[in-house]
Amino acid sequence: MKVCVLGAGIVGLATAYTLRQQGCDVTVVDKASPGSGTSGGNGGQLSYSYVQPLADASLWAKLPKLLWSADSPLKLRPQWDLQQWRWGIEFLRACNRTTSARSTVHLIALAALSRTGFDAMLAAQQLDCDYTSTGKLVLYPHQHSFDAAQRQMALQSALGSQQQAVSARQCQAIEPAFASYTHRIAGAIYTPSECAVDCLKLCQELARVLRTQGVRFVLGADIHNLHQRGDCIVAARTAVGDIEADHYVMALVCASVALARNVGLRLPVYPIKGYSITLDVADAAQHAPTVSITDIARKVVYARLDQRLRVAGMAELVGHNLAVSPAAISSLRRSTADLFPSLASCAVTQPWAGLRPATPTGLPIVGVQRGGPRNLHMNVGHGALGLTLAFGTAQRLVQQLITTASSLVTCNVNPRSESALV
Repeated sequence: MKVCVLGAGIVGLATAYTLRQQGCDVTVVDKASPGSGTSGGNGGQLSYSYVQPLADASLWAKLPKLLWSADSPLKLRPQWDLQQWRWGIEFLRACNRTTSARSTVHLIALAALSRTGFDAMLAAQQLDCDYTSTGKLVLYPHQHSFDAAQRQMALQSALGSQQQAVSARQCQAIEPAFASYTHRIAGAIYTPSECAVDCLKLCQELARVLRTQGVRFVLGADIHNLHQRGDCIVAARTAVGDIEADHYVMALVCASVALARNVGLRLPVYPIKGYSITLDVADAAQHAPTVSITDIARKVVYARLDQRLRVAGMAELVGHNLAVSPAAISSLRRSTADLFPSLASCAVTQPWAGLRPATPTGLPIVGVQRGGPRNLHMNVGHGALGLTLAFGTAQRLVQQLITTASSLVTCNVNPRSESALV
């Protein structure tokens, strides 16, 4: 069975890997090199136990600040963009306890599946990607936010997550590098099993392995459109020619929206912009954290990647602008100096901005969609959890594809499949 995967980020590559393990003939198509887009500068955290969706009832009280404050780490900036307004309305509708809890249940299960798939891949391939498993601390500045986090922890505990609430003093014992900051937090949620990895290196290594396994890569190829005949896609039309396959997987992050519209599908996906910097901590290794850190107040995450520290954060609903804001980069530097004063003079490399493809509920879209081509499978909408969920959604998608493949031998007979939000 021939499968064409559109997108060479971590989601597309995880899908290609899982398909190849099932014996599929796989082609990966992208306009850029593996991992160089949204995956390239992300936060580096594999947050299997911290998957609470952005849409939450607590956002209503914060809405004025999100709309107007210049220094809020979460910003909503209305554009002359119907897609943004439609997404924003659906997002606000999802900001309630019932929807948030339901999404958390699905995301925890998906994250557990992803951990199993990622760990199996890593054990089999031994990739050079700066992988560590040193745990994570999520810091809360005020008692009321810490109390809310403990309620969320109780919900996730019932779903199998192994976490614990720790005091500021206990934080210092777990990660001595930010001892000077502990007096400014009420407490933290500690997850000993959390991991970190350099997503760009992971993508590059996965691409290398896939090539040795016979996967074909067509890179530097803009995808113009999908050629549809009846209720199936028969070719992906690119700048370097048509790519023909039995099945197609859409994993083009935010670019998936326009391409899906080409075949009559509306994807409820909109970009949430984030930023990152990478610090060279080789000369200050003893002052840099080894445990991953998430500073809830600033919406900033810290992940140790060998002799580097990845600092990433912010969530801006500001359209499709990929410009790297100097103010945002300065904010990340200030946040780092605040938590880790000894790193203030470390050299900063790779200032980066990326667009995370998010759905209103935080649930990725996986599988064939109602009303769309029967051999076009979506794997989009992971938001800030693309790295964490990539191998989980890949397994879900491949299970669906393998199960339904026999019904697609004649591609204009059987009724269309239902959509799947997982």
